[in-house]
Parts: sequence; C-alpha cells; structure tokens
Amino acid sequence: MHNVDLSNAVWRKSSRSNGHTNCVEVAALPGGDAAAGVRRAFAVRDTKNRAGGALVFGRGDWASFIAHVKAGEYDVRPSSGRPSGPRI
Repeated sequence: MHNVDLSNAVWRKSSRSNGHTNCVEVAALPGGDAAAGVRRAFAVRDTKNRAGGALVFGRGDWASFIAHVKAGEYDVRPSSGRPSGPRI
C-alpha cells in the first residue's frame, strides 16, 4: 500500500509494550464497510519514534500476521534471544 494518509488514524498502544523497549502502536484504518466494522488496512508504528513512519498491512496480510503471533511463531527462543519466525 502506498501513500496511505495516517493523519486521522486512531493509534492504540500494544498491551504487551513494556514502557522501556519494544513499544508499538496499531491503528485500524477505515475504508471497508465501516458500519460492519470491516477495515481495509492496519498500520503499525514505533511508539518512541512516531515520526519515523509506519508499516501498513492489508487485511489479508494482517490476519496472517496475527495468526502467526497467536501461534507463538514470533516468540523469542531462550537459546538465541531471537524470534523463531513464521513456519511458512
């Protein structure tokens, strides 16, 4: 997605943000059927660098990302300290 206007986006801070590092915010962007609660896209940005830009995901990509998160595929592995990444 290119040239998405985020000036009116309503940002929510992640409940998993710890206040010191790894702080992110997400905004559901209108454009689908607003009456039915359908969104066309979602944006994510760094809470500590709000002017640094945002990543914007279409509905399908966002749903896939959330499914991988819920499956624990981005959890940090104790031995390496790095996410395991999605198993695609």
